[in-house]
Amino acid sequence: MTNLKIEVQTTIPFDGQKPGTSGLRKPVKQFQESNYTHNFIQSILSGGLDNPAGTTIVVGGDGRYFGKEATEIIIKICAGNKVRKLIVGQNGILSTPAVSSLIRKFHADGGIVLTASHNPGGPDADFGIKFNTSNGGPAPDAVTTAIYKYSTEIKEFRIAPDLNCDIGKIGLEEFQVEGEAFTVEVVDCVENYVNHMKEIFNFDSLRSLIKGDGGSPFSFLIDGMSGVTGPYIRRIFVDELGAPEEFIVRALPLEDFGGHHPDPNLTYAADLVKSLEEGRYSFGAAFDGDGDRNMILGKKSFFVNPSDSLAVIAANLDCIPYFQRTGIKGFARSMPTGAAVDRVASKLGKELFEVPTGWKYFGNLMDAGRLSLCGEESFGTGSDHIREKDGIWAVLAWLSILAHRKESVESILKAHWEEYGRNYFTRYDYENCESSPCNEMIEHLRALQSDSSFVGSEHAQNGAVYKVKMIDDFSYTDPIDGSVATKQGIRILFEDGSRIVVRLSGTGSTGATVRLYIESYCGDKRKLQNTPKEMLKPLVEIALKISKLAEFTGRNEPTVIT
Repeated sequence: MTNLKIEVQTTIPFDGQKPGTSGLRKPVKQFQESNYTHNFIQSILSGGLDNPAGTTIVVGGDGRYFGKEATEIIIKICAGNKVRKLIVGQNGILSTPAVSSLIRKFHADGGIVLTASHNPGGPDADFGIKFNTSNGGPAPDAVTTAIYKYSTEIKEFRIAPDLNCDIGKIGLEEFQVEGEAFTVEVVDCVENYVNHMKEIFNFDSLRSLIKGDGGSPFSFLIDGMSGVTGPYIRRIFVDELGAPEEFIVRALPLEDFGGHHPDPNLTYAADLVKSLEEGRYSFGAAFDGDGDRNMILGKKSFFVNPSDSLAVIAANLDCIPYFQRTGIKGFARSMPTGAAVDRVASKLGKELFEVPTGWKYFGNLMDAGRLSLCGEESFGTGSDHIREKDGIWAVLAWLSILAHRKESVESILKAHWEEYGRNYFTRYDYENCESSPCNEMIEHLRALQSDSSFVGSEHAQNGAVYKVKMIDDFSYTDPIDGSVATKQGIRILFEDGSRIVVRLSGTGSTGATVRLYIESYCGDKRKLQNTPKEMLKPLVEIALKISKLAEFTGRNEPTVIT
């Protein structure tokens, strides 16, 4: 066996290698710059791990453009830093939930995930790298701060430039790097995850649902959006659960996601929406590029808002064997997410946590045994089976509920509203805005906190009047480790419980994305079937006036409405 050499190569820092809400996301061309990716990987190893020598790390990504090249760089730099073992998805492919599952199963020291999530892919689009810690979840703020600090001071990186590994072949490959063993284990990207799902859900019950035992077969349509979930949905829904092949579409991962935006919402998954509208299918779902987000539709494209989806799953966890074994602990949601799950938590007598946007804020609560289920309005839902949101898990949860209750998606949701009332919710996204005026808008809103006349002021629109109860810039103190996150979004709360939230997204690669969230609770059963557009129109107009969004951004219409 050839004894490979380690080279220490000099470098200089790049500006802006600061991880956002979930990793570093930049245009592909930036990652392709000489040493750019090398610097960030070295920063992860030196800043994110106490000592990379002797560690085990999971590596995989969503299959987007530049993923294979980045994986090769990671392998060589990990060897150069005397990492003991890498567990790599075949061809560099692993969904984000699958990475988390593998980290936890094999007690790895962390994971490097190559994804820009729901951002577009291709040579002229986006790439991303994020670090997950030993609990399987996204690195917390303290770790990403350490990674960023290292990236600003980096002077060299360590690499084994002559090491070549075939990541297309499943199996172990052993190397000697300056006299020490280095192992790369290439694994089937799907197998461990599928086995994990079998431990959580009753696959026999799901097979019976799909087969239609005692009735008609259950028809559904699953859209992989040409992202990483393709091989997962084929193995689970077709091979394991017996669904016809035509029930899954866009199930081949493509480096550019087929030229589409792999974001599972009503705008970017319009083909799925159109197919469901025809009435042939009783259920529909779509996933984003890396498989952690999901959209749920009922027959004729009955849309399940992600905040409602979280609440319905929370109210029906007894349908899932995993929770029958583990019991139900607490619930949590990101601050902008609609408060429907709060009402379920109250009825069940469970803790409810409101955290900043970013899945990393759920991890400590799960590790402390205080959280079973959590979600974000941005189409993310998950449980304590891993430390990432999990799109396929959410779909299997919904199918388990349908199998148990033997009702349609629409009837289940309407029954939920009858019992708990309805939290009307909408989100307006203004993508790729200029950053400076967006920051000015946020400062304008922050200034209202010190305006004594704002609290108590009344705002009228279309006959509706809303009185301001409070305004703040959301901050969060982690109840487990005491860490504090500040400036997490402007909240304006009204006397009737309605609220407006404005924040800048941390998931874009360029410019700024403004997210405007509007929520209002309705307990009047005569109005539960009204549309969110109808119910929230006055509050939307008030939010636009208070924020002066059009004035600051120059945008009169949102890019996406959820």
